[in-house]
Amino acid sequence: MITVTSRAGPDGCVIAAFRGGLDVASAPALREKLLGLLRPGASRLIVDLSAVGYADASGLAVLVGAGRRAGLLGGWLRLASPTPDVARVLSVTGLDRHLATFPTVADAITGRRPEAGTADAGTGTAGHVAPIRPAAALPVGTPRAARRGRGPRSSPRPVRVNDDELGSILAIRAHTGI
Repeated sequence: MITVTSRAGPDGCVIAAFRGGLDVASAPALREKLLGLLRPGASRLIVDLSAVGYADASGLAVLVGAGRRAGLLGGWLRLASPTPDVARVLSVTGLDRHLATFPTVADAITGRRPEAGTADAGTGTAGHVAPIRPAAALPVGTPRAARRGRGPRSSPRPVRVNDDELGSILAIRAHTGI
């Protein structure tokens, strides 16, 4: 179960604080809540993950969908203060390269990450984070790396995962198209 509280932030952004787990049980209600917060004129959303202890494929897919929706409305989605477990899931799945993640809510508001500089005004992301684009936006036959918004990797990072984590990673990628 997850609870969401929202408040108005500076410069018209909305700050949504999550408490609980991002999982299959909470995904439908969470999707409805986030889509209700994102609308024309209010399309910049910061999600405070400091009280989220668990995230599975369904919960992360909701965040990816909300990010896409925000982008379509001309805004952005920024994640703030993920717990170590949630940060690890974002990293292992590669979603940390697609969803702008900041160490604190204050950093998410300003768009500054200590290691990456200032966020791009159009995407809400700093540095080289790739935008999430609908699959239909690219022609059929586009190389996989180009579909994902990045070129070939020069040095892949080895990550050790167990069988359960691998299943979650594959489910997240199938759910999100990333």
